[in-house]
Amino acid sequence: MLYWTLIFLVVAIIAGALGFTGIAGASASIAQILFFIFLALLVISLVAGFMRRAR
Repeated sequence: MLYWTLIFLVVAIIAGALGFTGIAGASASIAQILFFIFLALLVISLVAGFMRRAR
């Protein structure tokens, strides 16, 4: 998922540099959403791992 976040981020940067503001904005929004989903899954995974070790 982090891979796709980086892909959309690169697309947003390139589109912004070329003047395609609509595409750049949409790609940046998708990258931001995917990044936060990745962070949430990372935190859930870490908490589950700590809970598992505590037993």
